[in-house]
Amino acid sequence: MDSTDIAFAGAAEQARMLVNGAITAPALLELYLERIARVDRELRAYRVVFVESARREAVAAQELLDAGERKPLLGVPIAIKDDVDVADEFTCYGSSAYGLAPTADAEVVRRLREAGAVILGKTAVPEMMLWPFTETVAFGATHNPWDLARTPGGSSGGSGAAVAAGLAPMALGSDGAGSIRIPSSWCGLFGIKPQRDRVPIAPHDDAWCGLSVNGPMARTVEDAALFLDATATIPGPSGGFVAAAAREPGRLRIALSAKLPPTMIGRVGRAQQKALDGAESLLRDLGHEVLWRDPDYPAWAVYGHVLPRMWRGAYDDISGLPHRERLEPRTKGIARLGRLISDARIARVRDAEPALSQRVQSIFDDVDVLVTPGTATGPSRIGQYQHRGGVSTLAMVASRVPFQAIFNATGQPAAVVPWGLDDEGVPVSVQLVGRPSDEATLLSLSHQIEAVRPWAHRRPPVS
Repeated sequence: MDSTDIAFAGAAEQARMLVNGAITAPALLELYLERIARVDRELRAYRVVFVESARREAVAAQELLDAGERKPLLGVPIAIKDDVDVADEFTCYGSSAYGLAPTADAEVVRRLREAGAVILGKTAVPEMMLWPFTETVAFGATHNPWDLARTPGGSSGGSGAAVAAGLAPMALGSDGAGSIRIPSSWCGLFGIKPQRDRVPIAPHDDAWCGLSVNGPMARTVEDAALFLDATATIPGPSGGFVAAAAREPGRLRIALSAKLPPTMIGRVGRAQQKALDGAESLLRDLGHEVLWRDPDYPAWAVYGHVLPRMWRGAYDDISGLPHRERLEPRTKGIARLGRLISDARIARVRDAEPALSQRVQSIFDDVDVLVTPGTATGPSRIGQYQHRGGVSTLAMVASRVPFQAIFNATGQPAAVVPWGLDDEGVPVSVQLVGRPSDEATLLSLSHQIEAVRPWAHRRPPVS
């Protein structure tokens, strides 16, 4: 296996290689540092790379390996999205408005370190994680390794670009309205938004009024399951998530839908519809019962439930920054909207969540999994939304990604499975949505799809 094959092997396989002595932790790290120095000049996936501290951590990991220590991610490099705290490193949120460096790791980073991971660096995000593209005044634009003229998505765009281009085996993302699933879709990765509260988000608990969660962006289903086993706060399935992924899902009843939630304006593209149709055929061939059925999306869900939480959450985040005058104009515009949303209104919205969830999740009274397009269209071009205000930007980008945010509001797990490439050579995916707390079924079904329609071997032109 040459160095490029190792870089694209994925976290689980690298963990096995480290245990077997096929590679050392310092050598694995240096492989990535060399690739980042060479490739990331074009992509700008990382805001900062922790060269020296990562080297120290890799040496320490190798000493533990040599002593016979076994941890699930011992010696494996992991990239961290730049809205998550790493001790003594700035958390910039894609902005120059940030304050002092945190003195402690976020809980999810602490758990990754406890599992043996080497923290490789922090990945780029749009300012305050507001957009499904990763372009900022402070740090520039992050490019999609499949097409440098296009965005990798957002807000976990740097994480998506890094893993897709072989600049990290796995990355931490966060998802408040699709921010793991969107870049995973457009970068050709497996990404899963776990059940709310499954993976800790402390010290930023209840981010975006409960919409946001942390989760993995990975090359394989096993990699993502390994991340969940290492970080989950709420206990998972019997035997853990890796074991759940490896189990056969059995014969499932699966609903397919291309319906946009009401008030969302857009049209499903030809490549995305073709992927959904292909998923129908494959799932039938795998022995599942497949039907077309739309969820009961309430007409008030997006504007009455999702956007108020998103806007108020963004305002709360921005209010804690010491240099708000440095924010981009459209970020300030979203903050002004959020300021208008009172505590009382948010309380009413949160009180209405059970009613929303009951309606959306009523489809699971009769099916095990819902499948939708991963996105409605492909990614935007770099710079496409420059000089737009906050509301106009949001209105324009929402038509590309209408299938995500509703499931942040209900809190249930959802994953994206790579499907293929569109006519312009950019990845497309399908989204799998599960019952509340049922990541196990999503992982098992995704692993079954992966076995007959593998994707991890695909490498983008810029890698």
